[in-house]
Amino acid sequence: MAQISVNHLTFYYEGSFENIFEDVSFSIDTDWKLGLVGRNGKGKTTFLHLLLGKYAYQGSISSNTPFDYFPYQITERQMQSCATEFIQELKAGCEEWRVICELDQMDGDAETLYRPFHTLSPGERTKVMLAILFSGEQDFLLIDEPTNHLDQKARENVKDYLAAKQGFILVSHDRDLLDACIDHVLVLNRKSIEIQSGNFSSWWENKQRKDQFAMAENEKHLKEIKKLRQAAKRASDWADKNEQTKIGYDPIKEHDRCMGTRAYIGAKTKKMQSRVSQMEKRISKEIEEKEGLLANLERTVDLKLMPLSHHKDTLVNVRDYGLTYAGAGHPVLTSLTFSLQQGDRIALHGENGCGKSTLLQMILQKAGYREDNLPISEEGICETASGLVISQVSQDTSGLRGGLPDFCKKQGLDQSLFFSILRQLDFERTQFSKPMEDYSEGQKKKVLLATSLLTPAHVYLWDEPLNYIDVFSRMQIEKLLLQYQPTMLFVEHDIRFREKIATKTIELQR
Repeated sequence: MAQISVNHLTFYYEGSFENIFEDVSFSIDTDWKLGLVGRNGKGKTTFLHLLLGKYAYQGSISSNTPFDYFPYQITERQMQSCATEFIQELKAGCEEWRVICELDQMDGDAETLYRPFHTLSPGERTKVMLAILFSGEQDFLLIDEPTNHLDQKARENVKDYLAAKQGFILVSHDRDLLDACIDHVLVLNRKSIEIQSGNFSSWWENKQRKDQFAMAENEKHLKEIKKLRQAAKRASDWADKNEQTKIGYDPIKEHDRCMGTRAYIGAKTKKMQSRVSQMEKRISKEIEEKEGLLANLERTVDLKLMPLSHHKDTLVNVRDYGLTYAGAGHPVLTSLTFSLQQGDRIALHGENGCGKSTLLQMILQKAGYREDNLPISEEGICETASGLVISQVSQDTSGLRGGLPDFCKKQGLDQSLFFSILRQLDFERTQFSKPMEDYSEGQKKKVLLATSLLTPAHVYLWDEPLNYIDVFSRMQIEKLLLQYQPTMLFVEHDIRFREKIATKTIELQR
């Protein structure tokens, strides 16, 4: 067992308004199965890159353990090649037979190693890179969101694999994966960093208790401060009023007053002013004790949605439907039958490559939301109701470039409302002035989600909307969808989200 020690770490990106980490110190053991949890943009991926030595920083990070990082960066040249041709470039000493064995454990097909990488689906690419990552023995693995784009079966395989392995840091927002795999949690809170033994659920239960205690203490301090201020004001008003009676008096009304009364009034006023001063000190102490109580409280604002009502009940009708890519030897989809009624929230579920995303794209094409036609031949029926308004979230965030104001103009969005939704999704105001290509993947996904939430629609077509989205925002979105109950057709491999949101699940066979 070795240790990774972080001492007085301070780091910020050039041009950033604030530090990502500020004077942070902690230690972790290399035999821990550590889950790294935090909001989007809090520095989870940045911390992994600091361990890899990619950025200059203040302070120190000490470890004698070799690291390997997922996901690998695939170059344009490698995208055009088969994975077998560049395995050694990604992981020195990696043997092809071991990669094939790891692929088999994740129910992957060895054939994917011999196809050009750009022809693989996102899930197939993920499996290949994980197989390469897992083919080593001595490395301490830094695993950043390994289950994005993976189907449920592959997620189960990754979960089983990681549960049997020692020594890694896992960045994930998949609650099911974290519960199954980790034995420690490293949490990047709003104002602090904490390490706790246990899995995600045990940490979340403790956090809720801490938050409830903090809110109760905060409420108690606020009440005490209010009482003290009221008492201080009464005492101060009395002292001021009493002080004014020292000079001059009506001998008829105050016939019992003598010249010595002035000294008595002055002493009494001084005593009352001293009491006011003591109260003000107590108020300052109460405020000081209150400060920091809610510093790490995760407040999620209730989001709003504007679903439209259509004059027809059936919005999408699919009968005996099949799809085959041009030039492919076999169909990607066959004999599919279902209908999407108003109020339905249908989840499309199945293995990678079974046609889930392709089906969503075809529905968009039928409704007139694609300018180009997919190179696909069809059989059977796939039709949408006339005048159907669709709001979509795509898997792909690569098209997000430039500033948010220009993005709003291009999309026809009200900028102030758009920024408001992003703030409700815990976007920092400092991010609004940055180009979107500098955002984390989670922040880019929130831009797509905010766009969809701001678009009134009959149907919400979401393709893996929660990839890279932090746990707190996932819960926020779950609450929104259960409250407004929009008509949805979606693909999402987060089993807890799917079980909560879907009114029906359509299984697609590969």
